[in-house]
Amino acid sequence: MSENRICELLNIQYPIIQAPMNWVSGAELVAAVSNAGGLGTLGPNAGSKDKVWDVDETGERFRAQIKKIKGLTSLPFGANITVGFGELLVYSKKIVDVVIEEEVPVAIVSVGRPDVYTRILKDAGIKVLHAISTARHAQKAEAAGVDAVICEGFEAGGHKGFTELTTFVLTPMVADAVSIPIVTGGGIGDARGMLAALVLGADGIYMGTRFMATKESSSHPKVKQALIQAQDVCTVSLPKDFMLARDLSNEFTRAYLEKKQSGATPEELGLYLSEHSQYHAQYVGESDHAEICCGQVAGLIKEIGSAQEVVKDVINNTQNSMEALQTKLSGLV
Repeated sequence: MSENRICELLNIQYPIIQAPMNWVSGAELVAAVSNAGGLGTLGPNAGSKDKVWDVDETGERFRAQIKKIKGLTSLPFGANITVGFGELLVYSKKIVDVVIEEEVPVAIVSVGRPDVYTRILKDAGIKVLHAISTARHAQKAEAAGVDAVICEGFEAGGHKGFTELTTFVLTPMVADAVSIPIVTGGGIGDARGMLAALVLGADGIYMGTRFMATKESSSHPKVKQALIQAQDVCTVSLPKDFMLARDLSNEFTRAYLEKKQSGATPEELGLYLSEHSQYHAQYVGESDHAEICCGQVAGLIKEIGSAQEVVKDVINNTQNSMEALQTKLSGLV
């Protein structure tokens, strides 16, 4: 796939990017994905055993993970920068400083405007991919100078805006709106999703939940087990203050929605979230009574393999999916 725009931009073998996941995508997973030919991405709180609010310590923990990745792979990898708003900008600014100082080749920027850090990152020689949820946002990101955009459909896990554009609709909208490379995610977990994304206009795919259920993922074993046991309608969107979160349905999501519907105050909801956070699920293992951010694709995951097996399965089976498509199109075109 040497002529693929994302492969050329990022200097990777396959156009598969592992989405950053809080508490989940640490050095082992990042390096494993990159070594398999894709692009691994370091996520927030990766490698940590507890929550910390000190800005400098946050940065140094991130730096330690970057150094660990470099010891596990010589191939390109990315780091997630969640821009944030208001007083939270001090954290993202620290992460930007560390990413530049450690010469991380790729930045996956999300949850914030594209004009905050794009220029300083690009001036440091870092490729910038910005996550968006509408075609208008993609155009703003392109105008800000990002190298590529990441479409996050409504099916995707984790935090996203209040827009409800699905991957199937958002991807071609963005492809028609911008000229820079496009990565798309949300509902993609195998070769069929890969082929569909490329047909819709994307240059590469963005997978998070599928990599959460791998051997190298830092997810607690109970969380991984919950993912492979998930079936059919297994996720729900939770409305929070400034965004939605798609989570695996469990006792936590049921209780949260009940509190929301019964008129709980923002303070009460915030306290409940902090006491049942992703940390409590992903690290402590409270898989039924804490938040597990994941996408609808969880219902397609049947086993826990290595990151390399996931990448190879997508690539090797894409040809089979292509042949099946050609058979269905036979006589039509």
